[in-house]
Amino acid sequence: MNNSFSKIVLGTIISVSSLALYSCGGDGKEDSGMTAADSAASNVTNLKAQKVFYAIPSPIEMSKIIKDGGANYNKEILNPIENVSKYSSNAKKAFNLGIYGADLSYTSIFDQTQESMFYMGNCKKLADGLGITGAFTPEMISRIESNSNNKDSLLVIISDSYLATDAYLKENDRANVSGLVIAGGWMEGLYISTRIAKTNPKNEVILKSISEQKLSLINLIALIESYPADDGVTEVLNDLKAINSIYEGVSQTSTPSEGETNSKEGTPTVGKGGEIKATPEQIAAIITKVDEIRTKWIK
Repeated sequence: MNNSFSKIVLGTIISVSSLALYSCGGDGKEDSGMTAADSAASNVTNLKAQKVFYAIPSPIEMSKIIKDGGANYNKEILNPIENVSKYSSNAKKAFNLGIYGADLSYTSIFDQTQESMFYMGNCKKLADGLGITGAFTPEMISRIESNSNNKDSLLVIISDSYLATDAYLKENDRANVSGLVIAGGWMEGLYISTRIAKTNPKNEVILKSISEQKLSLINLIALIESYPADDGVTEVLNDLKAINSIYEGVSQTSTPSEGETNSKEGTPTVGKGGEIKATPEQIAAIITKVDEIRTKWIK
């Protein structure tokens, strides 16, 4: 497997899915039946989706933090490859697409080529089952590889590829799948970090990354809440709120402004500027709760 592709395909999968939140206008024109109020509400949702994309660290970024923190590769903490056959519901498929995508990122960052191929296969199986195979065309892979260092360009490319996928999801009333994929990827990145923290409680890099998920989680919950409720969305939202109940007690030295943007790129920087530090007791509680929720979803 081409290593540069395997390192960014997860971001592609999650980003393609997340574009369901703000590509519903297709070519940017309003639907004929859309009122001014509907359009305003849609714009708010679009902005929220964009903020969340930049505010939530991708599993690729989380994997880099984990490796830079001195952690060793441990495939035992990943979702077993053979579990893919267990997932029959759309909610389980979507959430575990996010999980397997994070595992793909983790194996790629540690240069585990054979394992990466297996996890890539699982991602494709689940994506096929969800009807979002457009992210895997050879043309798209080539374009992504050519722009792998330009996040803004990747968003444009992904947006182009997503038109067909978006139409499918809207036609079948399944746009909520996007939030489940994002949530699954976030959950697995946090889970891997907590596994490392459990065995190495003095790894300050990992502990810091776990603490800083407080802001990411706030944004993720806001994103999931923007969806119409269904069984999968409701269950994920309840799980995220259960974790958030622990994070609410984690101290933060300052509250960053949601209006900040990166002056160079003009992109939102939600979640920047405040120092967040969880106590050992809070880390232990997060470890326990994340393990409980993740175990439920991968069964």
